Amino acid sequence: MSPYSRTLLDVDRDLCLETACVTQADVPSMPGRFSVYKRRLRGGRREGVDLVELDNGACTVLIVPTRGMGVWRARCGPLDLGWQSPVKGPVHPQFVNLFEPAGLGWLAGFDELLCRCGLESNGPPVYDDEGRLQHPLHGKIANSPAHRVDVSADPASGEIAVTGVVDESRLFFSKLRLTSTVKTKLNQPGFSVIDEVANTSDQPAELELLYHFNVGKPLLDEGSQVKVPVKTLVPRTPRAAEGIAEWDTHGPPQPGFAEQVYYFELLADKDGQTEVLLRNAHGHEGVSLRFSVRQLPRFILWKSTQAVADGYVTGLEPAINFPNPRPFEQQQGRVMKLGPGEKAQFQMDITLLTSAESVAQAEQAISRLQGSVQPKVHPRPVADWTPDA
Repeated sequence: MSPYSRTLLDVDRDLCLETACVTQADVPSMPGRFSVYKRRLRGGRREGVDLVELDNGACTVLIVPTRGMGVWRARCGPLDLGWQSPVKGPVHPQFVNLFEPAGLGWLAGFDELLCRCGLESNGPPVYDDEGRLQHPLHGKIANSPAHRVDVSADPASGEIAVTGVVDESRLFFSKLRLTSTVKTKLNQPGFSVIDEVANTSDQPAELELLYHFNVGKPLLDEGSQVKVPVKTLVPRTPRAAEGIAEWDTHGPPQPGFAEQVYYFELLADKDGQTEVLLRNAHGHEGVSLRFSVRQLPRFILWKSTQAVADGYVTGLEPAINFPNPRPFEQQQGRVMKLGPGEKAQFQMDITLLTSAESVAQAEQAISRLQGSVQPKVHPRPVADWTPDA
């Protein structure tokens, strides 16, 4: 029962399969039904986008190699995760002008369940002293296509994986390579994102990375709650401070709602593992994220509960750094340094919760992490956490 593998895209070999399908028929020793289906989207701003649908028999994950190996949607039984962005995607990067003058072009392609912000920078646009844009909003990796994509299946473990390689590099500047694997097991209600970021240069490099995990209706609704094991909580802005008393609870869609962002230091177990949960108001559906605070020491909650037509959404965001201007994060020592050839590893395990019992189990796990520790909640922005203090 040796593992099966197939290459779907390899620029070095001039190989690109516009459509491809791998099923149990290709791996007869696989102990269960599964499928991996690649297709190329057509029409509008989707033109040319590669989409890979990974189905483990219980959970389906839609992966977008063209958009930095982001995850567009995920489904498990009745639970359909994603959000209704006013951007109708997935959008091909050729239609996203990251370096438009306001530095906000990134928003023209933003509609995924999971996208990365980085790698050279994330946070708001940064300009030099002469007003020239240095770093656009949230960086370039989410709009960088993979140049290699492979699918694998391991009968011994029951694991199916899609791996993509994405470069963010340019002459005379940083040269970073993301190798991302979306992995799942047969009939399991979730998946893992396992990333390696390598500095392929002979010069030192710096890395910023944030995982933007975005959920809207139907899971997000009035009364939906976020559960996190809080060590420290800081509102990013005075606007966020206005909602500090109900930071963990979401309201109904509200036209004109101005976003509220909260920064966290989380509690973890002895191995550095922590967990966060978004559950619906009735507590019978949710999604949990598990990750290591040693790899991703910051956590951000983004509440943007504006009208549904305008993008009713909340974001759960494990990160290396806070999404502040890059120079500010450098001053605070929150930008990761990679030596020549050095690599950094990151993993996030996502579980789709489709019953009151599974939601309650996730809440109990987070309560155990919290234990008897009293959260330190700051009523206003704090100077070394945010420049808006």
